[in-house]
Amino acid sequence: MNVVGEGKKAGKQWAGLAVLMLPLLITSTTVTVLFFALPAITADLRLSGVEQLWIVDIYTFALAGLLLPMGNLGDRIGQRRLLLAGSAVLGITSAGAAFAPSAEFLIVARGLQGLAAASLMPGTLALIRVMFTDTRKRQMAIALWAATLSVGSVVGPIVGGWMLERFWWGSIFLINVPLVALVLVVGPFLIPESPDLDASKSFDIASGTLFLLAALPLVYAIKQLSSGGDLRACVAGAAVGSVFLTLFLRRQRRLAAPMVDLSLFRNVGFSLSLTSAAVAMFSLVGTTLFLTQYLMLVLDLRPVVAGLATSPAAVTSILGATLAARIARQVRPGFIIGQGMLSMAVGFLQVVRLDAQPDPVTLVAATALLGWGIGSASAVTSDMVVALAPRSKAGAVSGTFQFSTEFGAALGAAVLGSIGLAVYRSSLLGSDLTGMPEVPPAAVRETLGGALATAEKLSGESGEILRTAARAAYVDGMHIAAVSSMAISVLAGVLVIIGLRRKKADYGAR
Repeated sequence: MNVVGEGKKAGKQWAGLAVLMLPLLITSTTVTVLFFALPAITADLRLSGVEQLWIVDIYTFALAGLLLPMGNLGDRIGQRRLLLAGSAVLGITSAGAAFAPSAEFLIVARGLQGLAAASLMPGTLALIRVMFTDTRKRQMAIALWAATLSVGSVVGPIVGGWMLERFWWGSIFLINVPLVALVLVVGPFLIPESPDLDASKSFDIASGTLFLLAALPLVYAIKQLSSGGDLRACVAGAAVGSVFLTLFLRRQRRLAAPMVDLSLFRNVGFSLSLTSAAVAMFSLVGTTLFLTQYLMLVLDLRPVVAGLATSPAAVTSILGATLAARIARQVRPGFIIGQGMLSMAVGFLQVVRLDAQPDPVTLVAATALLGWGIGSASAVTSDMVVALAPRSKAGAVSGTFQFSTEFGAALGAAVLGSIGLAVYRSSLLGSDLTGMPEVPPAAVRETLGGALATAEKLSGESGEILRTAARAAYVDGMHIAAVSSMAISVLAGVLVIIGLRRKKADYGAR
């Protein structure tokens, strides 16, 4: 009888985990699918350049600025309650975005989607801590959580590209609605609420405001850097954000119930897990953005085909995460995270081997190694961060972890993107453009897309000369970004192995 009861309990736990994965899958695909739909949205709503940027960036701003406050709020009012409320908002705003009549309406809808995503993501990780009290099961559940994030980033372009080829641009937002409806219907029955809510103190609005005022300028500065914007605006944003971040941290030290428990950072496992997760996303996103454009603009693949070309990453990410969870009780966490970072480094080395001609074997090797590395590393870093914190603080800690990865990803796109763009410009200007009617315009030097568009307008041999030179220059930029990512991954991998060598499989010290 007990065996039957335990079997039913376990079945309900894994069914609840499947439900938790749905909002995570939605939020991880929401950004990537928009990139492919933006040209159609621009034509239909007649967007200006500024409106395009706001439609893309407002989601990131809201998500980054609210992840930590929302995670903390969930610890106080209940993560399940907040997750269901966020799911409802996400469903409503997705339907609104699909039928947006104007740019302003779509910008507001995207901002609310970012708010909803911020209320969902910390809760998904925190609730796993509640649902799975057994260490081995929790590690496997968090491994699947980490793999879902990777799968979502790969599935987004495939599904989005397929939808765009058959329907109108609003269909990419409507994908969310039935998934959200399923969460709202079955979530209350399969997902438990935290039994030990941290409701002793009211939500600290001042801390939440200070964090928002710190995160938004910092993310804005990174966006300016990645887009080659005004350097003064970039510096000003970084300065303002740093001031408010300092004020936020000072307040946390004084509070009896802080939004972020800074004492956790004294634990080397906690601090190194956060850092390595951010570094992994820094190097991964910084290079894969180049790789995505390489597939579509250099190899001239359709979005769906380009998405399928990166699908090995999804498969190996799941394998890497699940295997990491299986061996986590026997192998020290530093070695698992370290080998993940070093596997990514080998993947970046394969990216360096790609050129302007198709090379399916090297491409599959690159994406497979990157997927394996990020999957295995993320499975352990995310579990260690949650396991080392009190369960009543799981939401705030989850929000901290996810903000660090979001910040690392944004910084990687900015820094490595800027490095790759500088190399592209230098390489293009140094190319042999004999036969060109005139010096390439600014659009040619700024982006590969601009160069290819200009090449289409040129006649005969001139267009082919520019097209070939621009693609070769872009590959040069991608190579330098990949080399930078490889160096960073090797350094991080070695440091993690050394720094966590005393941490045992149960995350205790030797």
